[in-house]
Amino acid sequence: MSETLEQTAAKAPAVTGAVPYIHSSDASAAAEFYKKAFAAEEAMRMPADDGKRLMHCHLIINGGAVLMSDCFPEHGFPYIPQAGFQIHLQVADGQAWWDRAVAAGCEVGMPFAKQFWGDTYGELKDPFGVKWSIGASEA
Repeated sequence: MSETLEQTAAKAPAVTGAVPYIHSSDASAAAEFYKKAFAAEEAMRMPADDGKRLMHCHLIINGGAVLMSDCFPEHGFPYIPQAGFQIHLQVADGQAWWDRAVAAGCEVGMPFAKQFWGDTYGELKDPFGVKWSIGASEA
């Protein structure tokens, strides 16, 4: 017997603060990519009734929540390419995070290097069009 929507939703960890919610052209593939590129842990996945798309997916990346879903143009929610934001990861071992993301397939926008403000920092774009930045403070 499959779970009800309420049972599935009850398993998700609580979300507080400002949390990015990504709408993707293929949320399932994006979630799998984020597992490889950013060591995402999947907290919850809720498939849509069509069995092909995700109504909701809850990931944990570097201790923070990232929520996502597919778009549903038949309900007035078409895919619109991501623009005007990026998701920042402030991490202890920036080079390891950077190397993993690039090896997984992220495109370098700004090389990971020491910046004038003191952090080592760089910017990437994932294959789904989402921009990410990685920063690491000097010890």
